[in-house]
Amino acid sequence: MKKWQFWLGATISAIFLFIALRGLKPKEFWLALSEANYWWLIPGVLVYLLTFLARTWRWRYLLRPVRAISLAHLFPVIVIGFWGNNIYPARAGEIIRTYVLKKKEGISISTSLATVFVERTFDGVALLLFVFVSLPFIPLQDWLNRIVLLASFLFFGALAVSLAIAAKPSKSQALYNRLIVRLFPRRLRAPILSILDHFLEGLRPLHKGRDMLIIFAISLLIWLMMTVEYWFVALAFHEIKVAFYVLMLMNGVMSLSASLPAGPGYLGTFDLPGIEILKALDVPAEIAVSYILILHATIWFPITALGTYYIYKEGISWKAKLNKR
Repeated sequence: MKKWQFWLGATISAIFLFIALRGLKPKEFWLALSEANYWWLIPGVLVYLLTFLARTWRWRYLLRPVRAISLAHLFPVIVIGFWGNNIYPARAGEIIRTYVLKKKEGISISTSLATVFVERTFDGVALLLFVFVSLPFIPLQDWLNRIVLLASFLFFGALAVSLAIAAKPSKSQALYNRLIVRLFPRRLRAPILSILDHFLEGLRPLHKGRDMLIIFAISLLIWLMMTVEYWFVALAFHEIKVAFYVLMLMNGVMSLSASLPAGPGYLGTFDLPGIEILKALDVPAEIAVSYILILHATIWFPITALGTYYIYKEGISWKAKLNKR
């Protein structure tokens, strides 16, 4: 990662956090934290961890045309990937898990990156569905509407391009073969073509409508479970009494906003939208900030701890990998 990329993410996180915490009254904030019923976090964390079983199931389905891999083998890889997203900026965990998968199963990084791309695309579409279903009942601020608009353009555009490529793989391959021959010197053509061929292989699940429906259904299940976690954590704060569709909207907007460049663990970009939505619903600022920070902690700490365990268990050194590049 370039230094400017790190500092860009850190700066964006700092700006979002400054806006989220401005005007916060420390005494009322600590009072809100002290009065919360933290027993509700236990079922919330359990539901969150169950989403990783669903994520593993989806990734196994995406990788099935390439190689059948057991859920037991894939689960640690998924966890390590999210550990990387929490520890490193710019979603570096997505690259880390493709490296781990290659190390464990010998699957090309380009192929597994294509499946990750499909995952993220369907995640974005599922989250946008949550937003569109809830938006008529809860108007968003203009800047949040712009995030939703940008996300719609990016994710629906990515889905359209992916489907177009997957529908005509031979024509797509012929097209990029011609472009590579024209644009790159001979010594670079073979490795670039190999990367693109492996990436195309990873899009094979999009060849059939049935497979796409299953992938999308699992994606909806994942994000519905995530919304249930939001609900459990909300129960810890007596002052937060919002409908489930409000939490669906928050989940959608917060997760889409977390796609913006930011520091490790989506710091700031994840938190600000949720705080602003709750404040717009007349939830006191100190309660809103307390809830969102505790929610973020339930998402960050458990999977980071579990990922650390798997890192040591698998004997993986990401630093060593970086030194080889």
